[in-house]
Amino acid sequence: DWCGGAVRHLRKNLHFPLFPHTRTTVKKLAVSPKWKNYGLRIFGYIHPFKDGDFQFSVASDDNSEFWLSSDESPSNSRLAAFVGKLGTEWTAPGEFTKFSSQVSKPLRLMSSRRYYFELLHKQDDRGSDHVEVGVSKYPPGVQLPSSPPSDESTLKMNHVEHIPQSLASHSGSYLWETQWDEHGADMLKSDPRDTFFLTPAIEPSRVENVLVPCAYSPTYVVKDFPIARYQGLQFVYLSFVYPNDFTRLTHMETENKCFYRESPLYLEKSQQVCSIQGGQKTSESPGESVCDQAAARQTQSPSPGACLPQHLPLPKASEESAASLQDPSEASHHLQQASNCPWPPDPLALEQHLQRKRVSQEEDQTASQQEGKGQEEEEEEEVSDYSYETGELPQSWLEDSINWQRTFSVSSVDFELLRSDWNDLRCNVSGNLQLSESEVVDVVAQYMEKLNEKNGGIYTLLRIINVEKRRDTARGNRYLLELELAERGQRTVRLSEYVYVLLHQSKQDDSAEANPEGPALGATEAQPSTWSILYGKPILCRPLQLSWKQDIMVHFVVPVKNQARWVQQFISDMVSLYDITKDANFNVILVDFDSDDMDIEKALQDARLPRYQYLRRTGNFERSAGLQAGVDMVEDGHSIVFLCDLHIHFPPNILDSIRKHCVEGKLAYAPIVMRLSCGSSPREPNGYWEVNGFGLFGIYKSDFDRVGGMNTEEFRDRWGGEDWELLDRVLQSGLEVERLRLRNFYHYYHSKRGMWNAHSKKSPKD
Repeated sequence: DWCGGAVRHLRKNLHFPLFPHTRTTVKKLAVSPKWKNYGLRIFGYIHPFKDGDFQFSVASDDNSEFWLSSDESPSNSRLAAFVGKLGTEWTAPGEFTKFSSQVSKPLRLMSSRRYYFELLHKQDDRGSDHVEVGVSKYPPGVQLPSSPPSDESTLKMNHVEHIPQSLASHSGSYLWETQWDEHGADMLKSDPRDTFFLTPAIEPSRVENVLVPCAYSPTYVVKDFPIARYQGLQFVYLSFVYPNDFTRLTHMETENKCFYRESPLYLEKSQQVCSIQGGQKTSESPGESVCDQAAARQTQSPSPGACLPQHLPLPKASEESAASLQDPSEASHHLQQASNCPWPPDPLALEQHLQRKRVSQEEDQTASQQEGKGQEEEEEEEVSDYSYETGELPQSWLEDSINWQRTFSVSSVDFELLRSDWNDLRCNVSGNLQLSESEVVDVVAQYMEKLNEKNGGIYTLLRIINVEKRRDTARGNRYLLELELAERGQRTVRLSEYVYVLLHQSKQDDSAEANPEGPALGATEAQPSTWSILYGKPILCRPLQLSWKQDIMVHFVVPVKNQARWVQQFISDMVSLYDITKDANFNVILVDFDSDDMDIEKALQDARLPRYQYLRRTGNFERSAGLQAGVDMVEDGHSIVFLCDLHIHFPPNILDSIRKHCVEGKLAYAPIVMRLSCGSSPREPNGYWEVNGFGLFGIYKSDFDRVGGMNTEEFRDRWGGEDWELLDRVLQSGLEVERLRLRNFYHYYHSKRGMWNAHSKKSPKD
């Protein structure tokens, strides 16, 4: 299940060429599976019936390539014939002469030898799928003798040592590099965040007591507050980041312009166009016009944060999302309250109304002329454009006048300033919220002053790598500062600390904040109340009990069933993560529900992993039960468990990111993954952010146990909803949930065929 019609699209598949969905044999080189969006790799040996010159030809829908070796060695294979390279070329069955590239040059073959061949075929979702190879010197109806390389009937799907590879398919082939397109995703550009974890950390003693301690008790925490089913999303807020991490999917905005539709400024412009056009529907969504959207959102003006964003149709269902609940009304209940919640009107849009009015009018005139032109063409469709019978020039031939001297006035607009920290479930291409530079510089300058005051001025700021802000206008903002520093002008070190800008409060409120846990906290930590009383301005302080541990153990918990190629890929990715980071403080826990397509335990034994645990369970696949069983294998409650999925591409800084955003008793982490579209890969990442899913979840084992773990009774054979239900209980326990789009964190596209409990369905054989 892979989109695209060109063979180069097949080569971009993560599992090509060694881990296909199915391995089988065919009786002849004329194949038509009657399917769509797939690729084929057929290889074997040709046995000529006599010596002589042979010509081979290939036909297919869509593209195909026929490779032939000069002997039985795959390494000597060369491209002999092909159908197309762009994915738009195709032939009818048996049509071997449509393209000049379909027929090979005469090739000298000997009957005493066998010759390795390879046939690659890619089919998209249109047309009649087929691929066939023809050969000269054979009587009509006689097939080319061929044989498979080996018998695979007794082998598991992850046994690939026997599979030959050639220039056509080898991962080291030049074709793999030359056929990658240049992609427009800004996230592909390098960013210091991606590798900052490799920089040596500053000595912990250097940052101790740099700031005065203060209690951390944000107002948005909803401990012991009754939360109805699936209502926890209302209490999840987004963090702001600096500098720009380019997580906004600008390359996808041609297909999805929701980033602008969210903006009152954009809606104001749409409303002008609609009013000029008399309310003509121009919306991309059926049955709803831009005018309707603009009018609905500007008739009311609620206070910010008073309600959830409006619920629109969710993206495709996912393992991490509850979008596929069996009861759709229940799944969307938590969002229905927001159906009448408009965005507040924006004064900037009103100010620019007159500036755009003339432009909008002229655009409408042009549109009206084009509409009239289309009507004329319909009325005179039987008259040829080149008919000379009429003596007058047809009106449809009149050209629109173009004013090349037309100019307009424009001012700088930053749409990021119009966004809020709501957990917006409507727009899945917008990136992380942007934090203003002036605010960051002010906080960093204050911290650097305190740091050098304690350490005798030995530190120089080299770069601000990353700053994350969680806003709380009532009590103060929390920041994660990640700074690259020069120590004594020589050694480069990494600083990554949480700080708190505490707002001035009354003595009574501040005293209550200072000791939220009772006398035990006051016995070990200094009381910050006097600082807030002495100064009537915000205080930069160290939030108590909010420090992260840089070497804490992280357990990846993944339940699996009969997905050999994905399991093998996941294990390989974990090995690669270990090789890149040299970080041995992580553990892979695979909970296997009776997989019969590979020996998972042996694959773990053979992998170069720092540690792993394997648990085999019987019965049907149950995600909640599998996750719970995996977490139960963790003995240390002061370590982090990361509830994970099998089809994930991890960035190298995943361990660092999980640790930074998980604090025992305080923070849990739900990074937003980018769901890749069909035919997309991490090198060409087309897709959208999975803003609805919370299935990828990091939390301390002690906190996981305290909230009750997974709901294994209610969520058994079905999937979807277990992540939202867990989120409700996590928030109700008093934990914050960090929600950030994580760079280069992808969910691979895959179909549901052959997954989990669907393995018992056998496809018919010819």
